[in-house]
Amino acid sequence: MTVKTVTVIAALFATMLSLSSCGNTIRGMGQDTANAVDATQDAGRRVDRAAR
Repeated sequence: MTVKTVTVIAALFATMLSLSSCGNTIRGMGQDTANAVDATQDAGRRVDRAAR
């Protein structure tokens, strides 16, 4: 293999790795946001029940 071939393969691998990592981060942030919304709604319900 030539240096150019190895460089191209390494660049493709690095690109695939970074794109898959980005997708995982976005999904994780979405789950974290959903959990925060659920927790906030639950806290609001508890306050409402306590106020009655």
